[in-house]
Amino acid sequence: MATIARIDLSADVRELAESRTIGSLATIRRDGRPQLSVVNFAWSAKQCVARTSTRTSLAKIANLRRDPRVSLMLTSADGWSYAVLEGHAEISPVAEAPDDPTVDQLVELYRAIAGKEHPDWDDYRRAMVRDGRLVLSVVVERAYGLKQH
Repeated sequence: MATIARIDLSADVRELAESRTIGSLATIRRDGRPQLSVVNFAWSAKQCVARTSTRTSLAKIANLRRDPRVSLMLTSADGWSYAVLEGHAEISPVAEAPDDPTVDQLVELYRAIAGKEHPDWDDYRRAMVRDGRLVLSVVVERAYGLKQH
Protein backbone atom coordinates (compact mmCIF):
# COMPACT_ATOMS: atom_id res chain seq x y z
CA MET A 1 0.00 0.00 0.00
CA ALA A 2 1.27 3.43 -0.85
CA THR A 3 2.50 5.98 1.62
CA ILE A 4 -0.03 8.67 2.48
CA ALA A 5 1.11 12.00 1.12
CA ARG A 6 0.80 15.08 3.32
CA ILE A 7 -0.05 17.96 1.01
CA ASP A 8 -3.03 20.22 0.54
CA LEU A 9 -4.33 20.39 -3.01
CA SER A 10 -6.02 23.53 -4.27
CA ALA A 11 -9.73 23.11 -4.93
CA ASP A 12 -9.18 23.35 -8.71
CA VAL A 13 -6.47 20.66 -8.75
CA ARG A 14 -8.49 18.41 -6.45
CA GLU A 15 -11.61 18.81 -8.62
CA LEU A 16 -9.70 17.89 -11.78
CA ALA A 17 -8.00 14.88 -10.14
CA GLU A 18 -11.36 13.60 -8.92
CA SER A 19 -13.02 14.02 -12.32
CA ARG A 20 -10.46 12.30 -14.57
CA THR A 21 -9.28 8.71 -15.10
CA ILE A 22 -6.81 9.28 -17.97
CA GLY A 23 -3.57 11.22 -17.77
CA SER A 24 -0.03 11.48 -19.11
CA LEU A 25 2.61 9.91 -16.89
CA ALA A 26 6.16 11.26 -17.16
CA THR A 27 9.21 9.30 -16.02
CA ILE A 28 12.90 10.05 -16.54
CA ARG A 29 14.92 8.09 -19.09
CA ARG A 30 18.51 7.10 -18.47
CA ASP A 31 19.68 10.04 -20.64
CA GLY A 32 17.57 12.52 -18.61
CA ARG A 33 14.87 13.10 -21.20
CA PRO A 34 11.22 12.55 -20.21
CA GLN A 35 9.38 9.41 -21.26
CA LEU A 36 5.61 9.91 -21.50
CA SER A 37 2.84 7.32 -21.30
CA VAL A 38 -0.92 7.71 -21.40
CA VAL A 39 -2.41 5.83 -18.43
CA ASN A 40 -5.77 5.05 -16.85
CA PHE A 41 -5.64 5.82 -13.15
CA ALA A 42 -7.73 5.88 -10.00
CA TRP A 43 -7.39 8.83 -7.66
CA SER A 44 -7.46 8.43 -3.88
CA ALA A 45 -8.15 11.83 -2.34
CA LYS A 46 -7.71 10.41 1.18
CA GLN A 47 -4.18 9.18 0.42
CA CYS A 48 -3.34 11.78 -2.24
CA VAL A 49 -2.23 8.94 -4.51
CA ALA A 50 -2.96 8.06 -8.14
CA ARG A 51 -2.79 4.34 -8.98
CA THR A 52 -2.46 2.65 -12.33
CA SER A 53 -1.99 -0.88 -13.61
CA THR A 54 1.01 -1.54 -15.81
CA ARG A 55 3.34 -4.30 -16.96
CA THR A 56 6.72 -4.91 -15.38
CA SER A 57 8.36 -5.13 -18.82
CA LEU A 58 7.61 -1.54 -19.86
CA ALA A 59 10.11 1.33 -20.05
CA LYS A 60 8.30 3.41 -17.45
CA ILE A 61 8.90 0.72 -14.80
CA ALA A 62 12.59 0.43 -15.69
CA ASN A 63 12.83 4.23 -15.50
CA LEU A 64 11.07 4.34 -12.12
CA ARG A 65 13.18 1.57 -10.62
CA ARG A 66 16.23 3.71 -11.47
CA ASP A 67 14.68 7.09 -10.52
CA PRO A 68 11.30 7.11 -8.72
CA ARG A 69 10.48 10.74 -9.53
CA VAL A 70 7.26 10.94 -11.53
CA SER A 71 4.66 13.41 -12.76
CA LEU A 72 1.08 12.84 -13.86
CA MET A 73 -0.62 15.49 -16.00
CA LEU A 74 -4.39 15.65 -16.20
CA THR A 75 -6.43 17.86 -18.50
CA SER A 76 -10.04 18.91 -18.65
CA ALA A 77 -12.21 17.52 -21.45
CA ASP A 78 -11.56 20.64 -23.55
CA GLY A 79 -7.82 20.54 -22.79
CA TRP A 80 -7.57 24.10 -21.45
CA SER A 81 -7.53 23.36 -17.73
CA TYR A 82 -4.80 21.12 -16.35
CA ALA A 83 -3.22 19.78 -13.20
CA VAL A 84 0.22 18.26 -12.69
CA LEU A 85 0.72 15.86 -9.80
CA GLU A 86 4.40 15.42 -8.93
CA GLY A 87 5.85 12.93 -6.52
CA HIS A 88 7.51 9.58 -6.27
CA ALA A 89 6.49 6.15 -7.48
CA GLU A 90 5.86 3.12 -5.36
CA ILE A 91 5.80 -0.15 -7.29
CA SER A 92 3.98 -3.23 -6.03
CA PRO A 93 5.36 -6.74 -6.50
CA VAL A 94 4.56 -8.31 -9.86
CA ALA A 95 1.42 -10.49 -9.95
CA GLU A 96 2.55 -14.10 -9.57
CA ALA A 97 -0.66 -16.02 -8.81
CA PRO A 98 -4.36 -15.29 -9.45
CA ASP A 99 -5.03 -15.05 -5.71
CA ASP A 100 -2.00 -13.05 -4.59
CA PRO A 101 -2.21 -9.59 -2.94
CA THR A 102 -1.09 -7.75 -6.09
CA VAL A 103 -3.90 -9.27 -8.12
CA ASP A 104 -6.34 -8.31 -5.34
CA GLN A 105 -5.08 -4.72 -5.65
CA LEU A 106 -5.48 -4.89 -9.44
CA VAL A 107 -9.09 -6.05 -9.02
CA GLU A 108 -9.82 -3.08 -6.75
CA LEU A 109 -8.07 -0.76 -9.18
CA TYR A 110 -10.19 -2.07 -12.07
CA ARG A 111 -13.35 -1.41 -10.08
CA ALA A 112 -12.20 2.11 -9.20
CA ILE A 113 -11.33 3.03 -12.78
CA ALA A 114 -14.16 1.24 -14.62
CA GLY A 115 -16.80 1.88 -11.97
CA LYS A 116 -18.21 -1.60 -12.50
CA GLU A 117 -17.51 -5.29 -12.11
CA HIS A 118 -15.52 -7.26 -14.67
CA PRO A 119 -17.61 -9.87 -16.55
CA ASP A 120 -15.14 -12.69 -15.74
CA TRP A 121 -12.96 -12.14 -12.66
CA ASP A 122 -11.22 -15.51 -12.98
CA ASP A 123 -10.09 -14.67 -16.51
CA TYR A 124 -9.07 -11.16 -15.39
CA ARG A 125 -6.97 -12.56 -12.52
CA ARG A 126 -5.20 -15.03 -14.84
CA ALA A 127 -4.53 -12.23 -17.36
CA MET A 128 -2.91 -10.06 -14.67
CA VAL A 129 -0.43 -12.87 -13.92
CA ARG A 130 0.14 -13.72 -17.59
CA ASP A 131 0.82 -10.04 -18.40
CA GLY A 132 3.23 -9.54 -15.49
CA ARG A 133 1.09 -6.71 -14.14
CA LEU A 134 1.69 -4.62 -11.06
CA VAL A 135 0.28 -1.53 -9.39
CA LEU A 136 2.14 1.73 -9.86
CA SER A 137 1.27 4.34 -7.23
CA VAL A 138 2.12 8.01 -7.70
CA VAL A 139 2.48 9.43 -4.19
CA VAL A 140 1.84 13.14 -4.68
CA GLU A 141 4.23 15.56 -3.02
CA ARG A 142 3.48 18.69 -5.06
CA ALA A 143 0.67 19.73 -7.37
CA TYR A 144 -0.10 22.72 -9.53
CA GLY A 145 -2.39 23.61 -12.37
CA LEU A 146 -4.49 26.15 -14.18
CA LYS A 147 -8.24 26.34 -14.46
CA GLN A 148 -9.63 28.15 -17.47
CA HIS A 149 -13.21 29.31 -17.23
